[in-house]
Amino acid sequence: MQLVGAGAGGGTVGSWMRRLLAAMMLLALAACNNNPWPEGAAATNTLFSGVIESSPRHLDPTASYWSNDTAFTYQIYEPLYGYHYLKRPFVLVPKTAAEVVKPRYYDRNGKPLADDAPGEQVAESVYDVPIKPGIVYQPHPAFAVDDSGRHRYHAMRPGELGDRRTPWDFEHTGTRELVAEDFVYAIKRHATTRITTPIYPVFAEYVLGLKEYGPLIRAEDEKLRAGLDPASLDKPFLDFRRWPLAGATAPEKHLLRIRLKGKYPQWSYWMQMTFLAPVPWEADAFYAQPGMAEVGLSLDTWPIGTGPYMMVEYVRDRRHVMKRNPNYRAEPYPCEGTAADKAAGLLDDCGKPTPFVDTLVSVIEREAVPRRGKFRQGFYDLEVFERTDTGMDYLVGMQDSEEVRQEYLDKGFRLAKSSDVNSYFIGFNMLDPTIGWGDTPEQRERNRKLRQAISIAIDWDEYSKIFPKKAGETAMSPLPAGIEGSREGTLQGVNPVTHKVVDGKVVRRSIDEAKRLLAEAGYPAGRDAKTGKPLVINYDFYAPATPERKPEIDWVVRQFAKIDIQLEVRATENTQFQEKVRKGNYQVYWLGWNADYPDAENFMFLLYGPNGKTKFDGENTSNYANPEFDRMFQQLKMLEDGPKKQALLDEMIELVRNDAPWTFGFFPYASAAAQHWVYNYKPAILVRDHGRYLRLDVAERVQKQRAWNQPVWWPMVLIGAALLAVLLVARRSLKKRERMNARGEVLDPA
Repeated sequence: MQLVGAGAGGGTVGSWMRRLLAAMMLLALAACNNNPWPEGAAATNTLFSGVIESSPRHLDPTASYWSNDTAFTYQIYEPLYGYHYLKRPFVLVPKTAAEVVKPRYYDRNGKPLADDAPGEQVAESVYDVPIKPGIVYQPHPAFAVDDSGRHRYHAMRPGELGDRRTPWDFEHTGTRELVAEDFVYAIKRHATTRITTPIYPVFAEYVLGLKEYGPLIRAEDEKLRAGLDPASLDKPFLDFRRWPLAGATAPEKHLLRIRLKGKYPQWSYWMQMTFLAPVPWEADAFYAQPGMAEVGLSLDTWPIGTGPYMMVEYVRDRRHVMKRNPNYRAEPYPCEGTAADKAAGLLDDCGKPTPFVDTLVSVIEREAVPRRGKFRQGFYDLEVFERTDTGMDYLVGMQDSEEVRQEYLDKGFRLAKSSDVNSYFIGFNMLDPTIGWGDTPEQRERNRKLRQAISIAIDWDEYSKIFPKKAGETAMSPLPAGIEGSREGTLQGVNPVTHKVVDGKVVRRSIDEAKRLLAEAGYPAGRDAKTGKPLVINYDFYAPATPERKPEIDWVVRQFAKIDIQLEVRATENTQFQEKVRKGNYQVYWLGWNADYPDAENFMFLLYGPNGKTKFDGENTSNYANPEFDRMFQQLKMLEDGPKKQALLDEMIELVRNDAPWTFGFFPYASAAAQHWVYNYKPAILVRDHGRYLRLDVAERVQKQRAWNQPVWWPMVLIGAALLAVLLVARRSLKKRERMNARGEVLDPA
């Protein structure tokens, strides 16, 4: 029996070994295929790219104000205007509007004024914007109607949602024409209490009646929610059509009238941003129904637009997919550009209908190394869809290694480098008692010297040398060189707080000078002069301390250590960071800013008091509030470019340098990373709707992916040899066991 059992066991071992061998061979074969996409995906008209760190925070156009959002919002929504894709300097062109209009000006008595009337004479500006007829929304169940014309999904009962989790889980969809009232609804919606509204303070300052509209909507919302559970995610439909707004009306079906208080030349730029994208009332009505919010059905995840693409897959922090909007009107590719554009082939598709690409796939990448690896292997067409700084990594790599340089040249990566209108800086929360304004004149002066000392200690030239892939020009003010009114790059533009001119050269002030200021601030050698306790400051960063981010975070810690200040690092997810700054629970922070439009006002408003983040939920994250600066900012908004505006900017910048709410940081070089088979790619921070212009050579991609990812067979040979050796040893052991009796004695093989 035992021998039979041993024989049976030997058969089992042999069978198990055969299965193991088969599994190992299959694993080895799988290891040779490193393609992250389904079989045949490269041959489809699909553009693949990565998303840095996390999903977009808001896709609702009223709330969205983060760079990560724009990869989606500007492909799905269509504001009134856009920027010409190729022309530089940037030129506004109509998008859903039929034309870019000039405002009419009126004095306080309603009398018309000339187009060049001084700002102080203008009491009201009126923009009459014609809307293109025939534009329709993407398919969506919010528009679905039955045979009698009633909306199918606007009166759903609790529980009726069932297991539907996306708009595409509904049986019926519909559409309708875009009308001027949709823009009126969108402007009113900035007064909502339901979502974050970062631009409401700006719009309320200008749009006639919007400031008063906010309290009205809050009161009406309280009535609607009276008696309901305040913690419930379900909220009754807040229908803005019920309450008129003087500053936004639709005199005709396709005519939008916007009335502004005073003169505000920058308003035309706001009309190219998604804050003024149309919002159909049906969207709010549909998403306000029972159970929708709980399962993530909202404009924040499932936008409704008229643009070239629509969201079809949303898997938070993993993957987002947009497909061609079948209702899009196929706007033509531009035919005007520079001589350089023509030489680069950027005019070859002149007049052809857009979009060219059928599907846009975006994958969340927590780490830079795998993201870059997929790009180098040809699996990402754009490394990151909306970023203009990813190319620096490759350009630096080409300088460091001849082998790498040759690889990138052979692969034909598109890595154009240019200057752009964005910045990175470290700022201070001016509401904080230690590092902010201070409660008394004496404390205010000490805190100012503390901020100035830190500004000297943080050596941004050193940052660019240590992190060349993220390098840029050291900033002396809030205004990058590409903005009219900037003095960057000139001796007149040197910041005297942090730098000085020696023999015609600009040099940073010494650490000794910084330490002297620190002592005058009450912290000699980094310790409180009264208590002797070390000065410890919190540093908030808007992303986790990943292996890629940690060296930069550590660098900041070392900068503070130069003057004996201890830094407590609090690196968190962006959502947590945003929550902290709204509550004012921070001291020092790192932030970047991409221009919304090419005007100095768009940078200076980041320091305007009424735009404070903590008190007003605006974009002034430092909560800087200097009455003199605010007064000058009010003048700035009314001025056209020219000597008067330049003189005012010089005064404002001098004031900010002295107060030091920012360390100013640096203006990064712009260079995005694209594959050779991606055509019509001209990256620019201000142009966010580039998805519809891009074209793929799919055949080239298939060929290049195959060539760059040839199977490596030698690991399989080694694995096979190792497995064969294991099998031979096992077989020998098995035969030996078969010749043994129960006492372990070898039997006579005869």
